[in-house]
Amino acid sequence: MTSSEIADGSWELTIVVAELGLQKTLRVKGELHIGGLMVRLVEALEVSMDWSDHGFWWSEKNVWLLRTHLTLDQYGVQSDVILYFTPMHNNLRVQLPDLQTVELKVNFSLNVFSVVIRICKELGIRHPEELSLARKLEPEELRRNQGVSATRRTRPVGIRNSTPGGGGGHHLSNSSLLDTSSTFSTSPRRFAPGRRTPGGTLMRTCSTPISPFGGGRSPYSPGLFNANSSFSPGSVSSLFFGMGALESVLANSPALPTSEGLRLLYRPKNLSEKARINAGWLDSSRSLMEQGISANCIVLLRFKFFNFYDLNPRYDHVRINQLYEQAKWSLLSEELDCTFEEMITFAAIQLQVQIQSQMPQDVANGGSAIRDDDEADRVDAALNDLQMALEGDATTADADITQVPELCDYLRFYKRKRFWFQSYRRHYFVFKDTCLSMYRTSVDRHLPPQWTVNLKGCEVTSEILVASSKYNIKLQIPSPGGVLELWLKADSDEQYARWMAAFRLACKGKTMADSAAFENETRSITSLINMQRRPVTSSPSHTSTSLNVQPEDYVAPRFLKKLRTKQLIQRILDAHTSVQDLNLVSAKLNFVRAWQALPEYGLAYFIVKFRGNKKEELLGIAFNQMLRMTLQNGDLLKTWRYQNMKSWSVNWETKQVQVSFEEDDLVFQCLTADCKVVHEFIGGYIFLSMRSGNRNQMLHEELFHKLTGGWL
Repeated sequence: MTSSEIADGSWELTIVVAELGLQKTLRVKGELHIGGLMVRLVEALEVSMDWSDHGFWWSEKNVWLLRTHLTLDQYGVQSDVILYFTPMHNNLRVQLPDLQTVELKVNFSLNVFSVVIRICKELGIRHPEELSLARKLEPEELRRNQGVSATRRTRPVGIRNSTPGGGGGHHLSNSSLLDTSSTFSTSPRRFAPGRRTPGGTLMRTCSTPISPFGGGRSPYSPGLFNANSSFSPGSVSSLFFGMGALESVLANSPALPTSEGLRLLYRPKNLSEKARINAGWLDSSRSLMEQGISANCIVLLRFKFFNFYDLNPRYDHVRINQLYEQAKWSLLSEELDCTFEEMITFAAIQLQVQIQSQMPQDVANGGSAIRDDDEADRVDAALNDLQMALEGDATTADADITQVPELCDYLRFYKRKRFWFQSYRRHYFVFKDTCLSMYRTSVDRHLPPQWTVNLKGCEVTSEILVASSKYNIKLQIPSPGGVLELWLKADSDEQYARWMAAFRLACKGKTMADSAAFENETRSITSLINMQRRPVTSSPSHTSTSLNVQPEDYVAPRFLKKLRTKQLIQRILDAHTSVQDLNLVSAKLNFVRAWQALPEYGLAYFIVKFRGNKKEELLGIAFNQMLRMTLQNGDLLKTWRYQNMKSWSVNWETKQVQVSFEEDDLVFQCLTADCKVVHEFIGGYIFLSMRSGNRNQMLHEELFHKLTGGWL
């Protein structure tokens, strides 16, 4: 290098062009901005092609250089750096909640939250903020804790192999991130919609890419298949589908998944493994490439936040089906626990879904919303939806609220004590506002109660066995000395439904003065009870000979040994008589509602160490609260409601999560997942709780990242 070149201040920068498989050296200065570098590179290549989808990837720093107005000096690029000029859109294999795998073209430079929004729009799933992507964990990762980590300040594990052409485990062995030679065919041929590849992959061909630049075939046209029979439905530009080829596949899942789908299914054996599953969630504020996900990798699309908004049977065929499938597989894989009687109820509803899915769509969906001869009902329903959209969820308070509603009745009660058992005793209870009071008899009501507890913020669970008229309610009430556990036993299902509905409202800080909410809760509980009760006059519409019922497809493995195969099938058929009149969508919704009524529903577990405590404990994060539990058996120690939360943050230096409540502050380290995952769960639920009743509200992406990003 001559003295004039040194005095010039320029230096040589090496750039690898992934698609062409060549390396180019340009003489640049630090003041050159990224946009100018792109122009100079394209001019130097002298190749006539569309470079608009390309960007610079700095593999050593694990970052995209997307801000074209910034200079090389501002990014810190020097002469020893190698940049990769590579396409930003590449193929990604996405396993849906129903265990089907779709192959999509996504933008690897966008953050995961934006990628999920585009995937859900393409698949016709509303409210994408409830879902996210996760990587598949290996079996050995479920057997050990990940250790304390905070990747916001550290390099992601395994990213050194994410160099284009580097031959890493997540990349192709050639020089480009995109290789379509083994996946696509240039001569597609037509097949009947619904065919799938041998590997169970639904896929788009090169002629119908998912791209933000628009284009593509109509979603209502017949599906196109390439030479290897991979499904290619066409580009979708609307959140709402007609009953086309794509919705037919995604709204009515196969009864049995492929072997690959089952291989990717988690089957946790204990609470520790349930907690380690959450280590797989990707950071919503970082791109796929920055997290070691490259072209043709497989990721899991799942409902992450269990706070579902506006499940509408007329618009959410795909969303309801995928939610039903995730609920179903969480029970069959024993990721979520339930009792044997509840499992039989779920099996019966699942059987009804399978029967209805084999019927014509107009019959299976039942109801007037899709029948051509019932246009008046469709117009009325549309007008009602329009009114709700304009007015939100505001209700007119015509009821007389001058007197606070209350429940008064006799219930059986016992308080669990250590070392000895106390049987149920009959007492008189009064429930008013959010307070429960106990008297010896109704005559003593004018006297001070034996005790009074405030149920706001408590935990309410139940033990129901309709066949034995067992209707037990368990109240877990936080107290200075720990969690106070009270048990109540109702005499009938009607009594149980009323009191349980009132308790559920109270734990959320609501009262029976909200008559609409109280009635909705009561109806929901009554509906779940009726599903477990076999009508006296009903007889099975199907027999074991007319239906090929395999118990292992309907019942979790731990229940298969409880009864003989024929007995188990008969129990399922008997329970099916209670739900045999449900249409397809109603059956799926009833399954989801029963799933939501389970005690462990929506809990994301993490193994943590609280500050000042060397013992490993279990932290549960739900849609409305955080729970501290024992790791051995999951016994509840304490709960904290989000409504009492003041702040939450991550200390990236000490790798600790800090949550401040009105009553105390929590500081803990997570041992099974990155602390950013915990922070994002909390922030995500806060974000979802801020959604208004207006159905036309826009998704506020910036607010989501402010609440979940982990920075100010």
